[in-house]
Order: sequence, then structure tokens, then C-alpha cells
Amino acid sequence: MNTIPARALGSTGPRSSALGLGCMSMSGMYGGDGDRDESVATIHAALDAGVTLLDTGDFYGMGHNELLIGEALRTAPAAARERALVSVKFGALRDPDGGWVGHDGRPAAVKNFAAYSLQRLGVDHIDIYRIARLDPDVPIEETVGAISELVQAGHVRHIGLSEVGAATIRRAAATAPISDLQIEYALITRGIEEEILPTLRELGIGVTAYGVLSRGLISGHFTTDRKLGAGDFRAMSPRFQGDNLRHNLALVDSLRGIAERKGATVAQIAIAWVLSRGEDIVPLIGARTRERLAESLGALDVTLDASDLDAIERAFPADVARGERYPASQMTSLDSER
Repeated sequence: MNTIPARALGSTGPRSSALGLGCMSMSGMYGGDGDRDESVATIHAALDAGVTLLDTGDFYGMGHNELLIGEALRTAPAAARERALVSVKFGALRDPDGGWVGHDGRPAAVKNFAAYSLQRLGVDHIDIYRIARLDPDVPIEETVGAISELVQAGHVRHIGLSEVGAATIRRAAATAPISDLQIEYALITRGIEEEILPTLRELGIGVTAYGVLSRGLISGHFTTDRKLGAGDFRAMSPRFQGDNLRHNLALVDSLRGIAERKGATVAQIAIAWVLSRGEDIVPLIGARTRERLAESLGALDVTLDASDLDAIERAFPADVARGERYPASQMTSLDSER
């Protein structure tokens, strides 16, 4: 097994590899059914490389992703399986056609979701458990309180949050110890820097950053003529539409020269930038193949000095991207954007 530097997920959370593996894309969220064998092989390769954090949601493929991770853990070497940390989001409700029908943070629902996740994953505890989106009808104290009871019972080790704003973070942290906030953070998505990140640092809460390549948009591999398949939710994302897409890809092109000078790929520069933002931030890489995993892990070998960071800032300044990260209907569910 290779070794990856470790980072602490907050003052009360576990130590994780500096990069985690986000497994969502392995369960059809980008269209298609995914490649089960390649997905399991990618998880195995990540564990073998020293990645310890695996991130999922019980609603990814309506349980498919948890079953996939469960299979990968069951067939991994015992030592790798014992090192793995599994982070699970819950609460997003779906219908049989795959539609999204709300969020449920009621205490009884929290415990019900956890019971099903434990069964699908084939584990005796969940390392980090978090509601995916704030339930507007349930106070965060009640949801976090229910997870705290699961911690006391030994079913969950740590409590996380996802996509919530500073006021909600404070209320949650006053209820129980919070390990980390999972939230989108990338060169193209920097909204947390104004209020959310300072609040987290004041309270000793870490960050697991998803969307560090903005769903492939700033990976250096996306092109204007790429056709998105049926079921690929990026087809509805404003950032991937028309003039917005052309503008955003022009920004990506401005990173290529920096990447070439560093002997790196554009994706590696984008991931290394997130890594550089603080030791309390663990980027989640959304690789669904071993090839993309290897490229992403290469970001750990990229060191960005002050001149590099200045060049990146000039090429890709904050708030220069066009288009929201989700369609308007989904943006309204983000407490972090209020």
C-alpha cells in the first residue's frame, strides 16, 4: 500500500487521507448505468494508493452506490478495509422514476435511513453521517440530535453537515460535536470563502470539498462539442449551457499554460489549488475509472508556490465563472446559498 499525507477532519473528527474518493459518479448520476467492475477496481485502487475516505449518499442510484461500496470493501484486503472511512449523506427523497421529491431530517427518518445504509454497506458503523440538505421543516438541532443518539449507540462515529450556511453551522455545533462540512469548493466555486469558511475555522470544523473539478468542467477534458447522455444531470446545469460553457472553458484554457510549466495536467492544478487552501480541507475526487483516479492522485505531487498561486488567481479570479452550479429549482434547497 502507498501512503498519502493525512489531514484531520476538524478538531473532533477522524484523520483522513488528504484526498478522498467521491463515489457518486459510479451510480449513474452522469448518465448510463456505470461499469460495476471498473468501479470496484477503482475503489480498490484508491484504497491501495492510501486513500482512506470514501464518500457516498444513500440516494445515489437509490442505494446502488452503497451496495457498490459494500462489495468493494468486502472484497478488499482486510488491512485496507479496516483503514477505510465511509461518509454517508442521507435525507434526499426520490421517486421510482429517479425524481427528487424533497428532504427528510425527522429523527425517526434519520434512524431509519441509517439502518438501511448499514445493511447495504455491510458495516457495523458509519464513520461520518450527515443530512444531504437541510430539511426546512425540521430544526437542525433535531436532526443532529438524532445522529448524536446513533453515535452514543455505536452506529455512527462522527457527525457531519452538508451544504449549510454559517448560522446553521453554529446551531448544529451547539447541539453536538461536528467533524466537517461537506460543500462544493473549487476554483470556479468560491462562495464559502466569505463567511462559511471563517465560521468553520472559528469552531474547529473541517471541510470535505466536493466538485473540485466542477463535475469535469474544469478538468481539462471537457469540450464544447461534448454530448451529454440521457440522465446526465450536467445537461441541466447552467454552467454547462451555451455561452456559459464557452466562457467557462475559456477560463480553463487559461490554466493550461500554468499546468504545462508545472509539468502537470489542468485537473491536477485545480485539485492542488484546493489542497493549498488549508490543512483543514480534504478534497473529494470524483474519479470513476482507475485512469482518472491516477491523474487526480498526481495532484499530491504538485507544489504550488506563491507565484503559482498568483498566476492561477490572475487566470481564474473568484466570481468570474458564468452560471450557477445547480438549476434554479435546486439552488433554493441550499441553505449555504442564503
